Amino acid sequence: MTVTTAYPVRVDARLDPHLSRWLWLVKWVLAIPHFIVLLALWIAFCVVSVIAFFAILLTAHYPRKMFDFNVGVLRWTWRVNYYAYSTLGTDRYPPFTLAEVTEYPAHLKVSYPEHLSRGLVLVKWWLLALPHLLIVGILAGGGAWFAVNSDTDDYSWTGGGLIGLLVLIAAIVLAVTGRYPRGLYDFILGLNRWVLRVAAYTALMTDAYPPFRLDTGGQDPATAVLAPTGTVTGEPDRPTRLTRPSDHAFPS
Repeated sequence: MTVTTAYPVRVDARLDPHLSRWLWLVKWVLAIPHFIVLLALWIAFCVVSVIAFFAILLTAHYPRKMFDFNVGVLRWTWRVNYYAYSTLGTDRYPPFTLAEVTEYPAHLKVSYPEHLSRGLVLVKWWLLALPHLLIVGILAGGGAWFAVNSDTDDYSWTGGGLIGLLVLIAAIVLAVTGRYPRGLYDFILGLNRWVLRVAAYTALMTDAYPPFRLDTGGQDPATAVLAPTGTVTGEPDRPTRLTRPSDHAFPS
């Protein structure tokens, strides 16, 4: 029996059952306060990443508080993009916090690495990640590739790539039918999951190379592997024991 490899970056989400047909037209305005805050946070993210680079090079450890801060920035960014034009998967306004919010339908968690390679830190964020960066450029558009590859302060990845196109199609279908196509949603989630895994890898948060695999659906395979019997999908940060994905059924 094949067991899904649990990648240390876990991205989970739930599709709201009742989405407004027209709210997506103004979400770019509603999200402006978040974009302003995220601009400052991503400046800090870049500074922290540079400090972490030298810390890993000298000690083989990513300082825990710095790690938690950068994960929080990724988490906040994912929530805003999930609300806005990277998914449009919820009409619930994102919270202004770096912390995990179990009630919110979008989640991101990165397992803290106890040890990181001093050698890999020199090359993984640009040379080793290059094949993935080319793919991310297609998925998220040139703006996202530039963001990952040049330490820009803004990491909004709806820059006209495949994700942006598919979300536009989903928005039009939602406006006409009042429903978000589930198959399209699952596919878009898989694309965003790929982008976020690469983002965490290039940000030095893990030495585990991102898989060339499209894991679709709202439930991350890593969460399914880690979740115990009775775990609620909306609370992916409470694993207690290892199980095989086939042992339980986890709805997206």
